[in-house]
Amino acid sequence: MINVALLGFGRIGQMHAENINKNKDLKLLYVYEKIELLCKKAKKQYNCIIEKNYNNIFHDKNVDIIFIASPTNTHIEFIEKAIKYKKTIFCEKPLDLNIKKIFKTFKKVKKNKPKIQLGFNRRYDPGHFSIKKDLTRNKIGKLEKIIITSRDPAPPPSSYLKSSGGIFRDMMIHDFDLCRLYLENDEISEVHALTSSFDPLYKKIKDHELAVVTMKSRKGVICVITNSRHCSFGYDQRVELFGKKGMLLSGNKKIDSTELFNSNASNAQKPFLNFFIERYNEAYNLQLKELVSLHQNKIRSRSTFEDGYMALKLANACYKSIRLKKTIKL
Repeated sequence: MINVALLGFGRIGQMHAENINKNKDLKLLYVYEKIELLCKKAKKQYNCIIEKNYNNIFHDKNVDIIFIASPTNTHIEFIEKAIKYKKTIFCEKPLDLNIKKIFKTFKKVKKNKPKIQLGFNRRYDPGHFSIKKDLTRNKIGKLEKIIITSRDPAPPPSSYLKSSGGIFRDMMIHDFDLCRLYLENDEISEVHALTSSFDPLYKKIKDHELAVVTMKSRKGVICVITNSRHCSFGYDQRVELFGKKGMLLSGNKKIDSTELFNSNASNAQKPFLNFFIERYNEAYNLQLKELVSLHQNKIRSRSTFEDGYMALKLANACYKSIRLKKTIKL
């Protein structure tokens, strides 16, 4: 049995705890959480050890995997400690909001070569990854354009938005990573971003409600990403790969595939799955399965520390594009 220490028991941490508990190869040994109510909840649900001093967790030789789902500003510290104590590491995105801190740790990652997996769960979505495989099999010929649509059903609380790092670092960072997955070694060479907000809240907290980014790769592939913090018809998640010989599409998932026909509607379909935990449930479990194999030295991670670093570089370029109102060369 592989022992896991989960750092952070908020919304995403609780989802990970449930998946860890269901995995036959993993045991949730520790939970580190500052909020007492959440500590009690974790203890009741999983009968795990609640540890208030995270240093004790890293010192424990029985801990195999450090699973980081804590606030973003703790990620780099926990990664460096896990490297020091030779633990397998999972870390939610983003790595940090400070690119200089990430680059400094990146040097340690390259030197020590720890087993580390980043929380870019969309790489593990069966649909999104299936079109990646079909692209590699040359099903649509030479890739020419990537179009990604990502719209949340509703914005998170303003308290979260204030500390999230903004729409590019918090939300669109997943889409930057997906673009890089499909482009493989063809890196982005230029970025142009546009934003707009209709709710006064976003101006107040210096964030954006909607964003569109156009990017171009070194080989000329055009990437278009559209994000919105709200969507009246649900969680809208689509990826389109357009090539010389055709198109690949990974679309939305619905509650089921039934349709309604009556005097009020024709071809009315069921709504999309509610939000990221439901929409990407299978992806999260496949990601966890890979983490087990990574720990057992069977595979390399599909989502690396470098991927987290490069995605944040693109997010930062978008903020520079907004500030200077021009295309940014990379």
